[in-house]
This record gives sequence, C-alpha cells and structure tokens, in this order.
Amino acid sequence: MARIVMKFGGTSVADLDRIKNVARHVKREVDAGHEVAVVVSAMSGKTNELVGWVQGAPKVVGANSPFYDAREYDAVVASGEQVTSGLLSIALQAMDINARSWQGWQIPIRTDNAHGAARILEIDGADIIKRMGEGQVAVIAGFQGLGPDNRIATLGRGGSDTSAVAIAAAVKADRCDIYTDVDGVYTTDPRIVPQARRLKKIAFEEMLEMASLGAKVLQVRSVELAMVHKVRTFVRSSFEDPDAPGMGDLLNPPGTLICDEDEIVEQEVVTGIAYAKDEAQISLRRLADRPGVSAAIFGPLAESHINVDMIVQNISEDGSKTDMTFTVPSGDVEKAIKVLGENKEKIGYDVVQNESGLVKVSVIGIGMRSHAGVAATAFKALAEKGINIKAITTSEIKISILIDGPYAELAVRTLHSCYGLDKN
Repeated sequence: MARIVMKFGGTSVADLDRIKNVARHVKREVDAGHEVAVVVSAMSGKTNELVGWVQGAPKVVGANSPFYDAREYDAVVASGEQVTSGLLSIALQAMDINARSWQGWQIPIRTDNAHGAARILEIDGADIIKRMGEGQVAVIAGFQGLGPDNRIATLGRGGSDTSAVAIAAAVKADRCDIYTDVDGVYTTDPRIVPQARRLKKIAFEEMLEMASLGAKVLQVRSVELAMVHKVRTFVRSSFEDPDAPGMGDLLNPPGTLICDEDEIVEQEVVTGIAYAKDEAQISLRRLADRPGVSAAIFGPLAESHINVDMIVQNISEDGSKTDMTFTVPSGDVEKAIKVLGENKEKIGYDVVQNESGLVKVSVIGIGMRSHAGVAATAFKALAEKGINIKAITTSEIKISILIDGPYAELAVRTLHSCYGLDKN
C-alpha cells in the first residue's frame, strides 16, 4: 500500500464525461489499496471566464479605472476549483467510494498575502492524513490557500501543480502523479519535432530548467517544491484507459518520472531542447561604467516585478562608458522602458533601444557538467543554418541562445538533431 497524490488539470476535468474518466483513474488506485488524495484544477476555460468577469465588473458600473481589489479577484477565480472538487467527489461517491471535497482554507494551506500570486508557507496535513488512513479520498481544490488576512489567496497560473506537490510533501506521499493532456515530458515540443521522444526519467534540475525556459508541462514553482522536498513526481496522461495494463503499476507507471539525478543511471549529455517565444531585448547605450550601475538598473526593475533574464555587458575601452543589454518578456517592454526613464539620471545612460519578437532556445542536460564541446556543437550547427545569435547565457546544465523569432522552429529542429535526440 502506498500514499499517492493525484493531480488533474483543466483539460482532464473539462466536462462531466471527463470527470467520470478521472473518477475511474482514482478508483483504480483506491481498489489497489492505496491512500489517495486528489488535487483538481478548474474545468478547462472556466478560470479565463471568471477572470473576464472580474475585469468586466468595473466597466459595468461605468468606472473609469480598470483596477479591482485583488482579494475579491481571488474570491471569484478560486470558485472554479471548488466546483470541480465538489463534482468529482459526487462522481466518486456514485462509485461507492468514500470521498469528500476540501477547499484550501479547510486544510488549511497557509499562504503569504500576495493575492493573485501567493506562495505557500505551510500546510497542516494532519487531518488529511487521518482521513486518508480511514479510507477516505480527499478531493482538494488546487490553486488556492488561506492568506494571513484570513481570506482566500490564489497561487497564480498553474498553481494547482504547486498545490499538488506541496500537499504530497505535507502528507509524505510516496509519489505525486500529475495527470495532463500529454503522456509525459518529451525531448522537445513534438509539434515542432515529430521525432521528439518521451523521456522515461528526468532529473529535478533538468525539469526545472525546461519549465522555466519555455516547456509548459509543469509550473516552475511545482518543480522547485518537488526538488526541495524530494517528491518523486510522475507526469502522466489522463486520457489513457484507466484500466489499461500497467496503469496501476506502483513503482513504474507509464509517463515520465521526475526524480533525483541519483536515480538516473545513464545520464545523457543533452536531455532536451526548450524554447520561449515573445522575448524582447533592451539595450542601454553609453552607460556610465562605475560601481553600483547594475544595481541602479535592475533594482527598480525588480521592484516593478519585471523579470530580467539574459544580461550582457560590453567591456569599455577607456573605463568610462559601456553598453548593457538584457531580455524581458515582450509584454513588459513598455513598463521596463518607463521604469528606466524614471531612473535615467540615477543610472546615467545616453539612449535606450529595444527589439521585440525574439526567441530564446535552450539546450539542457545534467550530462553537460562532465562533457566539453556542448556549446561549440550548438554554435556550429546554428551557423550552418544561417541563424544569427544575439546573446548567450550558460550554466552548468544549460545553454540559452537568443535568436530572431522567425528562426525558432528551425533552431529547435537543428539542435534536437545535432545532439542525437532524434534517435531511439
């Protein structure tokens, strides 16, 4: 017998038929004698609908400002997961399974006060563990917790993944199964590279890089939590037949296992290729080359919640002036330029330039730590395809390359092939 947390995303619970299918997945694990908790997202499209209602409410009464109270935003959008948890509990009860729904505040899942993007601080799993031990399935509304102001706080997009991993850590689960509309983690996006392969295992660090660099399979914070708490996490498909052979395999179910790198016996040099669209590049020209200038640039940007990624600084010849280039999401360009303009005198630059429509392509693999020439292989392959590189950043297990947007798919296919990821 094992203790399992199962998480189902929006497409998996999109309507009553799919909720019935989810209930069959849960029943399979209950019938095998396991203790089960289930974390659910809102039905597909429901969160967007709720967000639209929140954004439209001020306009209905003729308000000039589009802004709204973030606490009331959370009260509205959290209702999507509450509906799903209730419906799944009803479906399980109809299958003669002892189940009940739990909202974030009932457990409770304690969060900070950043409504709309809260972070989990603490989970008291004692009551859930007790109920699971008595044979009851806990059906938990993901994406939400209880803030210090005693009000519902939501965790941001993809927050149900984070809820599931955090609950798995709190109840000391043997594994956390993330059910989604894909059957695992692939070497790259199969829509771009049909030869992309499903990975049997991937290290926490690799998955963290892939999630943060554009892969949409898991939310970044959920992978961080899994890595910190050593929660063995499987990415699985909810659309496979719940009763197919092997679906109930406790130690080796179908899908991709995200685990500690010690569990991976044969480590590939490169595990996967990720990409992120809608990147923008901002350059500050003839910048004063003096101590503290970087803090003057990136401090105000951080305070404005603008995520800066790749940073390149040119070395000045005379020690007085230099150029600083960095990337931000395209949607934050105008905001970033406004912040830089407000701090121009303090920073001391002559002109700011920007370019949107760029793409960041990344090569990822823990095997890169012990192999030389990985970067040179990428640069040579891209050069042969006539793809110009605008910026490069590296770490122990990744190389990120900034290129023009129209070359994105060609670059992904080229890199996937040159590292032999096309091969079985």
